[in-house]
Amino acid sequence: MIWTGELNRPHEFEANVGFYDTTLRDGEQTVGVVLMPEDKLEIARALSEAGVERIEAGFPRVSADDWEAVRLISGAGLEAEIWGFSRAVQADVEALVELGVPASVVESPISELKLRALGVSRDEMLRRIRDAVAYAAGSGIRVAYFGVDSTRAEPDFYDAAYSAAVEAGASEVVVVDTIGVAGPEGVADLVGRTRELLGPEVPIHFHGHNDFGLATANAVAAARAGAQWIHGTLNGMGERAGNANLGEVALTLRAVYGIETNLDLRRARALADRARELSGYALEPWKPLVGENLFRRESGAVASQFHDPPSIEPYSSELVAADRGIVLGKKSGIDSIRIKCEELGLDVPEEEQRRLLDEVKKLGTDKRGLVTDDEFRRLVAEGGTA
Repeated sequence: MIWTGELNRPHEFEANVGFYDTTLRDGEQTVGVVLMPEDKLEIARALSEAGVERIEAGFPRVSADDWEAVRLISGAGLEAEIWGFSRAVQADVEALVELGVPASVVESPISELKLRALGVSRDEMLRRIRDAVAYAAGSGIRVAYFGVDSTRAEPDFYDAAYSAAVEAGASEVVVVDTIGVAGPEGVADLVGRTRELLGPEVPIHFHGHNDFGLATANAVAAARAGAQWIHGTLNGMGERAGNANLGEVALTLRAVYGIETNLDLRRARALADRARELSGYALEPWKPLVGENLFRRESGAVASQFHDPPSIEPYSSELVAADRGIVLGKKSGIDSIRIKCEELGLDVPEEEQRRLLDEVKKLGTDKRGLVTDDEFRRLVAEGGTA
């Protein structure tokens, strides 16, 4: 079902990787997207059923709707762990305590760029980190400290902030590429340095954005360097260029690096479609894993090999529960016509198929698009007159 060849074999590695979904909080920050509490509950339930281990239900102090979403999801009895989100502010933590959320990210900015923009000193930020983490941990909340813009933080303050958080009671930490500026080598270095700083007993997460198209590669690099939890969203939703796409990360880990995760790839496309419907935006048809064009073929050269999936595809459509098919248009070839006739149960003599190919190419060019099955049937029935 996977045909990636031998090239990657020397680069495979062992890792135990879990997924932390932040679609309902960071994903909703996609411009123009509004998810209602019932929508978020539906997505959370589907994520849990698909094998996502941790789901960030949201930031309850943002709005009454966000509060309600966290309440609904926390009380839904899902198999996945339910996490909250909080700034290093006591009132945020109090909201989580009131809602009975058992675990939460506690975040604070730590880069000089962020501190300067907020007008907050290093000493003051360290105080806020200690106070908020200690209050949350003391209230029975499992804390993962989340240093905003940590990939642009000064190393000395990065070390001080993460050490302060763990000393105050954070049991896990998140390496955060907030602006999506890191490359895989930098991510690996920072995850490795964090592991050396805090010790192997403190689980490390990686939260990456996709501003340079590197979110999946960065997630893999983080896992290779020892990160146990990868953050991401459905379809890579999120502000600017979005977040790491959990489905793409899971597929890459399995197909390229031989690492199994708990995410059921056969559910990934349905999850993506539902998230798209609820969010009201379109997906690129060529998008990895979930794009509608991944297993559709228009090119005649490729259609001639359609009977042999490993020759034209890196993995089986069955792996992700997708349909394969031939579509017709300007780039079709004679094999495209033959396969489409067989698919539609049309008995067309071989000598007529060449004429049909010319008509299909002409119609596809005139339309500047694909020829539908109904249009193809009409071409057959009308002897090529569109």
